[in-house]
Amino acid sequence: MDIGILGGTGPAGRGLALRLAAAGVTVTVGSRDAARAQSVAGDLVRPWRERVPGEVRGAGNERAAAAGLVVLATPWDSAVATVTGLRDVLAGKVLVSMVNALAKEGREMLPLVPARGSMAAAVQAAIPETRVSAAFHHLPARDMGDLDSALAADVLVCSDDAGATSETMSLVDRIEGLRPLDAGSLSQALAIEAFTAVCVTLNIRHKAHSTLKMAGI
Repeated sequence: MDIGILGGTGPAGRGLALRLAAAGVTVTVGSRDAARAQSVAGDLVRPWRERVPGEVRGAGNERAAAAGLVVLATPWDSAVATVTGLRDVLAGKVLVSMVNALAKEGREMLPLVPARGSMAAAVQAAIPETRVSAAFHHLPARDMGDLDSALAADVLVCSDDAGATSETMSLVDRIEGLRPLDAGSLSQALAIEAFTAVCVTLNIRHKAHSTLKMAGI
């Protein structure tokens, strides 16, 4: 499996890249600055070399977008511009958006609601030829980037494309400790993204790195 992560040098992108590589996946960490991406990729794997059978490469975002499946992990305010510039490369592919629009106010994180309701919907509107899904929103970046931290979390997946949902759930299932759950159409991304603010606020207040688990399913 070959995965590209746009904006993969941030905490969320780095954590996901490491966990996928630990599952044997080849990952291209993308960035506007290819040299920075290469440096981050090397530093990411070095402490865990014996536990990471997959390969992590650093490159520009265009190279990352050429992967078989692509994840969007940029800051929310550059997400649409990033994918718009890669529209032709991303056409026909599955793009997994893990972008949350959040703002910090005191000791709380607050959700920002984009004009189309969610960042995933905004991305889908910007690149209609791409099959967009939404996933990976509620995972603590610090734990994702620490292979000594045992993950036990549910990952909510939504999309308007059944194939994109299936491919995204298969990707989630590759990571030990994560359980993918089909949460329905892309309209659900509004609530999923907004709830990330609650998760982060709880972790700030309780100095924790909690994850989401859905009981009864």
